[in-house]
Amino acid sequence: MTELGSKGIQLAAGALAALLGWGGSAIAADVFTITSTTFKDGTLMPTRVANKNAQNPNCVGENVSPQFSWANPPAGTVSYALTMIDPEGRPPFGVFHWDAYGIPASVTGFAEGEASKLNDKYVGGKSLMGVGYYSGPCTPPGPPHHYTFVLMATDLDPKALPPGLTIPELQEKLKDHVKGDTGIVGLFRHP
Repeated sequence: MTELGSKGIQLAAGALAALLGWGGSAIAADVFTITSTTFKDGTLMPTRVANKNAQNPNCVGENVSPQFSWANPPAGTVSYALTMIDPEGRPPFGVFHWDAYGIPASVTGFAEGEASKLNDKYVGGKSLMGVGYYSGPCTPPGPPHHYTFVLMATDLDPKALPPGLTIPELQEKLKDHVKGDTGIVGLFRHP
């Protein structure tokens, strides 16, 4: 979502709140959000976040996971799940780059590089590359791809799900357990 798109959603929420008699500024302040200091929503991500693989000429980076912060989770949030998908990757479903779940509600973000390896802040799923930690873009030359990061607030205990779930398996396990979600999009173009 672009920065303009995010503002548009906030304006629409404020207009709806005004129609319903709610304080629009209170709603905008309490919106569940995810942000990054590594890149702004809808902009190009730096080369360092791209994957590093000597056997793949499209993997031109250092595989440094972006910084993320989130705020204002829905009431009843017990844990979070975070996914990264490149919808323009391999057809028909894109490339599933990363899924991290079992993130305790007390965690409010990841430092840059913190999710580049497994750690005790999350349970690692299984990406298309077969790993449970952040796996950055390997975008071929051409137009930029849109890397969609979605953060879901859940009512599940952080230890409820086993490691190694793929994104489709995670989606199935989260059915009826998501309290709310938010997202951010980073673009990446082969330099």
